[in-house]
Amino acid sequence: MNPLAADLDHVLAHTQELWEELRGQRVFITGGTGFFGCWLLESFAWANDRLDLQAQAVVLTRNAAAFAQKAPHLATHPAVQLHAGDIRSFPFPAGRFSHVIHAAIDYCAALELFTGALEGTRRTLDFAVQSGARRYLLTSSGAVYGRQPPDLTHMPEDYPGAPDPTQLRSAYGEAKRASEFLCAAFREEHGLQTTIARGFAFVGPYLPLHEASAIGNFIADAMKGGPIRVNGDGTPWRSYLYGADLAAWLWTILLRGSPARPYNVGSESAFSVSQVAQIVAEEVNPSAEIIVVARPKVGQPAERYVPSTRRANAELGLTSWIDMREGVRRTAAWNARLLT
Repeated sequence: MNPLAADLDHVLAHTQELWEELRGQRVFITGGTGFFGCWLLESFAWANDRLDLQAQAVVLTRNAAAFAQKAPHLATHPAVQLHAGDIRSFPFPAGRFSHVIHAAIDYCAALELFTGALEGTRRTLDFAVQSGARRYLLTSSGAVYGRQPPDLTHMPEDYPGAPDPTQLRSAYGEAKRASEFLCAAFREEHGLQTTIARGFAFVGPYLPLHEASAIGNFIADAMKGGPIRVNGDGTPWRSYLYGADLAAWLWTILLRGSPARPYNVGSESAFSVSQVAQIVAEEVNPSAEIIVVARPKVGQPAERYVPSTRRANAELGLTSWIDMREGVRRTAAWNARLLT
């Protein structure tokens, strides 16, 4: 029994009418071993089995053995085929593909991150054209907007801001901006239906609990008994979309999104980081102490990283069906199962 069965039924309930387009088709996915990729593969395999789609997902990976250890039921699923290679130079798999999803990026030093991301996006776009793919999805990021103004509660897709191109910390956002440009150029020059999903922040199974995610770190702290450590003053505002909702959004944008028209992907329900820590404590370990390392600076407005999702809602009918509290509970329960 798949422990994500209820989540995957949820995804299928909100995407069932879309899957007919993938019947008997082949999908190529990069980044299939990460948070986005695992949710895409879980939902793909579930829909494939439940609807007898006879579809196939070919997944690019640099380490098939590591993926097989992480998710053996996916690595050995008959509809999933692993394809070895680096995103910048992978050999093109033979045959035709109907859809390509590019969700891979290497987090490394700034220059390597930027150049590697562009090379990877260009290679997957070239592959999509050569393989005869109709549609292509780029998982981009809210980082393309740069710093969100404190008086702008929710970032819309038409916000004209951008990262500071002279700062090395802008490498990720600039790489995603340039990748979006490549998508627009390939649509214009090759007729490839390129779609763009700008991700914000997420919670759910497969979220790494010990990396650069505040909510993931809080859940890990709570599960260990506390304290829950807030590395900062707790004032920044964040919102979190649950993984099952994310999967439904990504498949919908791939299959129904307007080409070269970005869609923010996230939740509009915002909380301060201190509030997030408190919610995690309440849902995972009410006895855990919360430690906020720094004090807020007087007169300094709080940082925000919260999307407006009106476009996705109005054009594609997408919304946050599972709230953050429930998402925290399910994330903790899934990780607790891994420890038993």
